[in-house]
Amino acid sequence: MIELVQGGSITSARGFLAGGAFAGIKTAGDDALDLAILLSEAPAAVAGTFTTNRIESPSVTLSRQRAANGSARAVVANSGCANCCVGEQGLRDAEEMASLAAGHAGVPDEDVLVCSTGLIGVELPMALVRQNTGNIKLTEDGGHQFAKAIMTTDSRPKEVAVSVDIEGRRVILGGAAKGVGMVHPNMATMLAFIATDAPVASGFLQQTLRDAVDVSFNMIDVDGDQSTNDTVLALANGAAGGAEIEAGTAAAEAFQEALTYVCTALAKELVRDGEGAQRLIEVEVEGAATPQEARTAARAIASSMLVKAMVHGRDPNWGRLMMALGKSGIRFEESGVDLFINDIHMVHQGVAIPYLKDAVISAMCDPEVRFRVDVNAGDGSATAWGCDLTEEYVTFNSAYST
Repeated sequence: MIELVQGGSITSARGFLAGGAFAGIKTAGDDALDLAILLSEAPAAVAGTFTTNRIESPSVTLSRQRAANGSARAVVANSGCANCCVGEQGLRDAEEMASLAAGHAGVPDEDVLVCSTGLIGVELPMALVRQNTGNIKLTEDGGHQFAKAIMTTDSRPKEVAVSVDIEGRRVILGGAAKGVGMVHPNMATMLAFIATDAPVASGFLQQTLRDAVDVSFNMIDVDGDQSTNDTVLALANGAAGGAEIEAGTAAAEAFQEALTYVCTALAKELVRDGEGAQRLIEVEVEGAATPQEARTAARAIASSMLVKAMVHGRDPNWGRLMMALGKSGIRFEESGVDLFINDIHMVHQGVAIPYLKDAVISAMCDPEVRFRVDVNAGDGSATAWGCDLTEEYVTFNSAYST
C-alpha cells in the first residue's frame, strides 16, 4: 500500500541531502532561492528522460551524456536562466557548474548532472554561481529548499513523498518538480526529480521511469509549447537495503506503482499551477480502439485552446470537446460517442440529451473540471490533464523578458 509522507520532500528518502541558496541569477524576492544541489550520500543508479525539442539546452546535453552511464551522485540546478541558445559557452558553463557543485559536495565531477530553467538566450552568470555554490547547505531537510530554488514562474513549490512496503522493507520515494508554462511535453515536463532509497537496477529504473513518465508528465498540457530544457531524473541509492529490484518480480510491480504515483501527483500539480490558471482539467477517454489512440485523444482535448477557454468561461459548449476529439484523428464513429462534464451526461450516441444548463455551469465552477468521453470503439483508455486559459496567462507571457 502506498502511503503519503506528511510534509515530505525529495530528501524524505534515506541517504539524500539537499539545499538551496540565492545567487542572484533571478530577481530577488522574499526568501528567493535560485541555485540548488541534490546529493546522494552513496553512489546511486540514475535514469532520465529529456526534451525532444530540436533546440536543446547544453545543460540537458551534459546531463543526457552523464545519465547514460547509469550512475550518479548529485544534481545541481538553477532557475532564472535556461542556459540555452548561447553557443559553445553553454556547455562550458554547464560543465563548470557541475564541477563547482562536485567540489562543494565532495564527489567526482562526472557524477554530477546539471539542470537549468529560465530565460532562453542568456548566458549563465558564472561569477554568481562561483560565488554562491559554497553557500548551499546540504541537509536531510533541505528538500524543501531544493523544490523552491528550481521555481521560475511557479506560484508554489511542488513536492511529494510516499512510502511503500517492498518485500518487508519500507521504501520511500520523494519528488520535486517545477514548470507552469511552456508545458506540452513529449517526454517529461520542465524539470522533475525523484529520489528513492530503494535498491534498483539502473536498466530497470530507466524503463520504469519511462513508463511512469508516459502516463503522467507526457499527459499534461498548459499551453501547447514544449520546453528546450525538459528533464526528469530519478536517483535510487539503495539505502533501504534488500535485494536489487529487477523487472518481472513482485517488488518491481510495487516500485512501478509507487513511482507512477509520485510522477502523476507532481504532473497534476504542475498544470494545477499553470500560469494564470484557475482550474484543473481532467480528460478521461474510454473505449478507444487502442490505448495509444486513447492517449492521443485525451491529449488533444486537454491541449485545445478552445476547450481551455471554454473551461475558463464556464461555458458548457460541449461541441468544442467533440471538435477536439475529431481533430485527434483516432478511429471512432460519431454515433458511438458519449460525453460527460463533471459526471453530467450531456451527449449520448453522438447526440445531445436533455440536461440542465445551469447545473453544468455550476459544476464547471469547481476547482477541477472533469471530461469523460467514451467513443465505444474498443478497450483503450487514458487520462490527460490540463488547465484553463486565462487573461493572466496572456498578460504574463506578453512581457516575460521585460
